[in-house]
Order: sequence, then C-alpha cells, then structure tokens
Amino acid sequence: MAECNASLAQLIGHEVVLDTAGPMTYLGTLREIHRDGFWLEGADIRDRSEGHVTKERYICEARTHGIRANRKRIFVFAETVISCSALDDVVID
Repeated sequence: MAECNASLAQLIGHEVVLDTAGPMTYLGTLREIHRDGFWLEGADIRDRSEGHVTKERYICEARTHGIRANRKRIFVFAETVISCSALDDVVID
C-alpha cells in the first residue's frame, strides 16, 4: 500500500480521472490520498448511466474543455476505484 501511495502521490495537485467498476466516474484535482480514499477538489461526479455521451467521450471533452465541477470537494472511497490517471494522460483521437 505504501508503494502504491508513493506512486499516486505524484498526481497530487493534478487533475485526475478516477474510474470505477460501477456507473460512476470522478474527475477533479487530487488533493489528498488516504488509506480509505481520495480527496478531490473542483470535482465532477459523472453517472455513466445518465445522458447520451459515452464515458470516454465525456473524459476527452473534460481534457479539451476543462472539468465542469459540480462539487467543491468530495471524498471518493478507495474500494470503489479501479484506476486512477492524470487527465493529461487521456489520449484524444
């Protein structure tokens, strides 16, 4: 866990995408990492089951036009996250 947190610590202060196995995707600026989860600021909580835009398209739009925050600050529980990446690492075709 310590090694994992050290790797993720490089993303603190950067805009990130937190993917889940469920319908939720979280975008925002990573501020803190804790054993039980992640604090994001300027965050966008996106439910993939709502709307007509695919998850990947939505994330690409956020990379191009910026994150449309709908929360000032949120805590995302680590058990719900299956991957974390910098928004800058999203490949736009």
